[in-house]
Order: sequence, then C-alpha cells, then structure tokens
Amino acid sequence: MVQYFDVIVVGAGPAGSVAALKLARRGLNVCLLERGGRPGAKNMFGGLLHNTPALNDLVPSFWEKAPLERHVYKKVLAFMTPESAVSLTFENEKFDQPPYNGYTVLRPVFDSWLADEAVKAGATLLCDCTADDLVAEDGKIAGVTVKGRDGELRANIVIVADGVLSLLAKQAGLRADFLPSNMGVGVKLLLGLPEATINERFHLVRDQAADIAFLGIPGGIRGGSFLYTNRESISVGMVMHLDSLKESGKAPYDILEDLLQHPQVRRLIKGAESLEYSAHLVPEGGIRAVPKVYTDGMMVVGDAAGLCYTNGINLEGINLAMTSGALAAETAIAAVESRDYSDSMLSLYKRKLDESFVMKDMKKFKSAVGMMHIDRLYDTYPRILSNIMKKVYKVDGTPRKKLLGLARREALKEIGLKDFVADGIKIGRALL
Repeated sequence: MVQYFDVIVVGAGPAGSVAALKLARRGLNVCLLERGGRPGAKNMFGGLLHNTPALNDLVPSFWEKAPLERHVYKKVLAFMTPESAVSLTFENEKFDQPPYNGYTVLRPVFDSWLADEAVKAGATLLCDCTADDLVAEDGKIAGVTVKGRDGELRANIVIVADGVLSLLAKQAGLRADFLPSNMGVGVKLLLGLPEATINERFHLVRDQAADIAFLGIPGGIRGGSFLYTNRESISVGMVMHLDSLKESGKAPYDILEDLLQHPQVRRLIKGAESLEYSAHLVPEGGIRAVPKVYTDGMMVVGDAAGLCYTNGINLEGINLAMTSGALAAETAIAAVESRDYSDSMLSLYKRKLDESFVMKDMKKFKSAVGMMHIDRLYDTYPRILSNIMKKVYKVDGTPRKKLLGLARREALKEIGLKDFVADGIKIGRALL
C-alpha cells in the first residue's frame, strides 16, 4: 500500500513540527512522522528555549499559549574549581516583561503541544513510525519506508528532521560519518522541588527562571554544565566533548554525580527528588561540520543538518532548528507551487539559511570550535580566577597587592607566557 502526500516531515521535534505547521497552514497535504509514542518522548535538551521569531510568526504571542515552565530573568556564569566558584550574575528588568527573552521548557510537553498545533492546521501525525529508508524515483527522493509498516509513504518533498545521527541524510549521500571531535554528549537530571522552595532558593518571584552556566567540569573534561529552574523542578546537567570524554575513560553519569556533589551545586539542589535521567548527542563541529542540506526532493533541518554552535557563553540549537524548519517549509511551498522539486529549486533553502541569523551567527563564531578545544579553559583558567579572588578578599595581616600585578603573577605561575598568549589569540578570534 502506498500513501501520497505533498510533503513528508521526518521527526516531530521543534524543527519538524514548525515545518509541518507552516506547510499545513498553506493547505499542503503534510505527513509528520515521529518514532516515539508521542512527540517529545525520545527528545532531550538542556531546557532553554529562546524567543525565536520563527515560532512567534506561526503562533503570535506563543508565550501566552505554549506550555512553558518559566521565563528566564536571571543569567549566571560561574567559573568552578573543585572547592569554589566565581560567578557573574546578570538581571535585567526587560527580561521580566513580555515578550520575554527566553523560557525553560520540558520537551515532552512542549513538543507534544507544537505537534498538536500542526495537526490542528491539518497535518497528519503518525507516531511509533521510524523512517528507515528513502524511496528514490527517477533520480530524486520520492518518499520513505517505515519500519514495521507495509508499503511506502510517497511525497514530492521529504524534510528530514531526524536528529544528530540522521541516517536518512547519510543514505542520501549528504553527509559522511561523524567524527568524535565534532560531537558532544549531553546528560541531564531532572530533579523535583516545590515551587516555593525554588523561588526562595534562587531569589525568584512569580514565574521567573534562573539560567546558570558553569565552566569547569569535574575531572578537567572539556565542556560546560548548566542548571535551569522549571516551575516545580530543576534541570541540571552537562555537555561534554565526546573525544575528551573518551580520553577520560569515565562514564557520563559518574561525572554528572561529581557535579551534583560540588558545593556550589549541592546547596542549590538540596532536598530534591530525582525524576528523570537522559542523554543525547549534540553536534559541535560548527559551520565546518554542516553538510549539504538539500538534494533532489529532500531537505535537512535542525540537528540533522548540524545547526548548533557554542561561543563559550551561549549554546544555540533549538532556535536554529525551528528557524531552519520554517525556511525549509517556505522552500517546499515555492517548490510545490512551481512543481519543481529539483536540487536546483531546493537550493533556495540554503540561500534562505545563508541570509538568516542561523548561518550568519555560525560563520561569526566559527573560530569558537578551536577555542572550545583549549583544555586549560576548563580547569586552569577557573583555578587562576579563583586564586585571584581568594587573595583579593583574604585578610591575613599581609600587605595587599594591586589587582593587575596579582592577576599577571597568578596567570604566569600556572601558564607559561607562550601558551597564555596563544590562548588569548584563540579566545580573541572566537569572541571579539
């Protein structure tokens, strides 16, 4: 049995559901495939959603309708050593007014809501369906086969949003095997705490949220840690470079446990109940690892297209994914209207990506990949900063030293001048 659609979208995560919603709103016959029992059942991310225009254009004032946990009001960057933390806190009253800058969300709830919006618009949602192979006809992608399901699903265009290890993108010849150096692994623990306790402990009111980023993973592994407050739970976890984790010989959950025992984190999660543990691969190769994102009859969006980057301060992924889904949908609409599904026609998607903030930001921070491979960034520099602050504040009857001389002395004691200058050049190229 063969079923026909205008467009098939593989993967009901944010990128896929945004694409399906936009297509259905234009009256196209859309099939949205999800391998889980429901959208979000197999999806994981840290928990932070930014106020991306792609979603607001489809669902105006979505923050009033979507199942969001809290809006982010407090941003904290903490540099950790095993026994201390130096923190920089940013609060802005404009972050406390709609439209808010960002939100904490739970993917199983948020993804289900977004997919339901696509269904309300007319999309067909099929769950427990894993697209395991592409169907080709006359040299173009023309559909997919579904594991355990007889027959084929055919379409003029297939939009692939099946995640970081996209098998369909590989089958289409758009990408090669991933390198460990281009990948990270994210692990997260969801901890339950009463709403009143969270508000008191993090100095929040109403539905304000705290977003805390930690630099300095226990054991000196390259990566960063995070803590986000939800309404009645806390998301705490880390993203580790896969090659660094492999070299350490440690299990991710053991390193996460070390993080939970850090004094800075332990006091924040005191009395919390473990609710859920999850893990997920993250594309971290930057723009150099983005594959070709289109071919005859097919486009690739979100994590499947490697659209994720970090600049050392921000880790951007879900907003890039939703924007790519919207741009792929716009391209598919133009292709259906012109009845042209060729590689040449679908190259419009790449041009739209290049003109958007997605590729502009990925190009801007392309050097951040090299910066994030500086091992000293995760242990030595937090230790230097901690030593400086300890000597600044310590009172022991000895004469105080000026800050600049103290900083120079501590830095050169830990790092030679040559390495210090080399690191400075890499960091400057990445951020300045």
